[in-house]
Amino acid sequence: MSIPTILVIEDSLADVFLIRHVLDELGESYRLEVLHDGEAALSFVAEHRSGVRKHEPCVILLDLNLPKYNGLQVLTAIREEPALSHIHVVVLTSVVRPEERAEIEELGGICCIKPSDLQGIESLASEIMALCKGRAQGLAVPTV
Repeated sequence: MSIPTILVIEDSLADVFLIRHVLDELGESYRLEVLHDGEAALSFVAEHRSGVRKHEPCVILLDLNLPKYNGLQVLTAIREEPALSHIHVVVLTSVVRPEERAEIEELGGICCIKPSDLQGIESLASEIMALCKGRAQGLAVPTV
């Protein structure tokens, strides 16, 4: 069985550090890839479209408020790319307007308010790993 890859598209180094730390604490094997802005995320999508990149993540954690291109633009590109359209995308944000939440859900993303405490981050990490395992084992997708 291969090690699950989690792609984090997040411009906050502190948030990436917290996610990595809490995932490490779970004690399960995983690989973390990090992209720091919307432009890098759209390049990632283009690499899959062209066939340059074949390995795909089991889950994408996507910050809604990214520099260069926002999370909705990135989520739209992911959903329009057949090689990536089936991947679970968890859109993380501190604040979300109702119309943004509706668009995220319409695009098949899971909208999640960024946890503000360690317990919330631990819960999110557990849900992320469950999504990876669910996809690998064909189980139902838990709600984040």
